[in-house]
Amino acid sequence: MIKGRLIKGIGGFYYVDAAGEIFECKARGIFRQMKVTPLVGDYVEISILDQENKKGVLEKILERKTELIRPTVANVDQAVIVFAVTQPEPNLLLLDRFLILAEKEELDIVICLNKTDLVEEDQHFKKILDIYHTTGYRILLTNYKNEDSIVQLKEVLTNKTNVFAGPSGVGKSTLLNKIHPGLKLETGVISKKTSRGKHTTRHAELISIGNNSWVVDTPGFSSLSIDFMEAEELPHFFPEFSPYLEECRFSSCRHIDEPKCGIKEALKTGSISEERYNNYLQFIEEIRSSRRF
Repeated sequence: MIKGRLIKGIGGFYYVDAAGEIFECKARGIFRQMKVTPLVGDYVEISILDQENKKGVLEKILERKTELIRPTVANVDQAVIVFAVTQPEPNLLLLDRFLILAEKEELDIVICLNKTDLVEEDQHFKKILDIYHTTGYRILLTNYKNEDSIVQLKEVLTNKTNVFAGPSGVGKSTLLNKIHPGLKLETGVISKKTSRGKHTTRHAELISIGNNSWVVDTPGFSSLSIDFMEAEELPHFFPEFSPYLEECRFSSCRHIDEPKCGIKEALKTGSISEERYNNYLQFIEEIRSSRRF
């Protein structure tokens, strides 16, 4: 048997990169019996049936260090959350949903603000920078015409398995094509009627971009439910909240209307942005509403 990495799964076939060769594999029936589904990103062991035609059998899935739900990908190190500064206009509530999901999975996080060439003034996205500078996340400003921004993005991706996530039409595939021109990923257009992008990535696929670097190009999502978590967990997924949590009078503080709340005090001083806090309140209500039914 040889070791490899599962890079794509379509119609019951699993495509495994083993030492630079791609093998089309069927999974052993034992996986179905054990109700285990091979995932893109899995490290696996395969046996070769036909070396010339690159056919094999998926024999074993090695232990996963991470497993994302949406998108369903294993062994990711870093989430690169891509949003456009315009066309489509950024939805910060949706951005925070992506950030929460990545925080819950304990991934390194990079915010990538793309299409900066489409705005004449930095003021257009300065507000976003002001909102997120307290989070500690690295923020990249990119556009496919600016080679320096592409070099910066390449450096961020090096020696990691990266999930590229974000809504449709923000330029994820365009950036990936620029990073690795041989990919030739399909790029989308923005609907004039909805100002949203049309989905161009049909399935999650692990893509090698060299230097032990991998990228998962995923379908764009228009919404992400966070009702899988408890309200008590949520503050811990807002990193700028952390320094102030111990300043709350009550250990059970939800940071809504309780007296002597460290988060509310930090909000008054501007240490926590009002936009992020308001999104936190909306998420709390969403989680609570899901528990009522």
